[in-house]
Amino acid sequence: MERVIRGVMHFRQDVYPQNKDLFGTLAEGQHPNVLFITCSDSRIDPNMLTGSAPGRLFICRNAGNIIPPHSNETGGMTASIEYAVAVLGVRHIIICGHTDCGAVKGALDMASVEGLPHVKEWLSHTRSAMEIVRERHQLPAGRRIDDCHLDEAIEENVLQQVQHIKTHPIVAAKLATQKIQLHGWVYHIDSGEIRCCGHNSNEFQKFDEYYAEALQALAQEDAEQSSE
Repeated sequence: MERVIRGVMHFRQDVYPQNKDLFGTLAEGQHPNVLFITCSDSRIDPNMLTGSAPGRLFICRNAGNIIPPHSNETGGMTASIEYAVAVLGVRHIIICGHTDCGAVKGALDMASVEGLPHVKEWLSHTRSAMEIVRERHQLPAGRRIDDCHLDEAIEENVLQQVQHIKTHPIVAAKLATQKIQLHGWVYHIDSGEIRCCGHNSNEFQKFDEYYAEALQALAQEDAEQSSE
């Protein structure tokens, strides 16, 4: 806790005064362009990962970057997604998983969370991803999935959560009118690399390959600015 206290003091004494104009603007409202859904894991920092200042990302976090399929039951994820899309008008939704994910490890072996009833119920939203891994490797039902399939399961979980968010009416409406884009990411903690997929894809690509067109446009924009 001492580090947290020191951090708050540093923010108050140094960070806030240096960014007073930014925080003054943010005090009047937020206008993020991106809804960033990721895991609660302490090793993930969405703002650091994307180089985003406060106010740029609307961030939702939970164990396993899970998005329950839409239902008539109100939950925190459902309400947050609805608010981000309908009220804040985000144009992009990023669902970001990560390597060494504890939630997916639990989903590989549901017996390991037997004494955690709420965790077990929450991880049931990863079942389709786990069943795909089982089917692909012809693994017997009911037994734990070996850790050698962890990275595959992490990617498959992101793919399935991308499908889940498409069942939310406000997201489906914006997708149908091409007013929003979905991005599936897996962040590799050990290397800093990100692998990506789109909402109609079952294949992950390297970040530079997936965003090659956007990166080219940014490079051209930078070149034009430097020549002015």
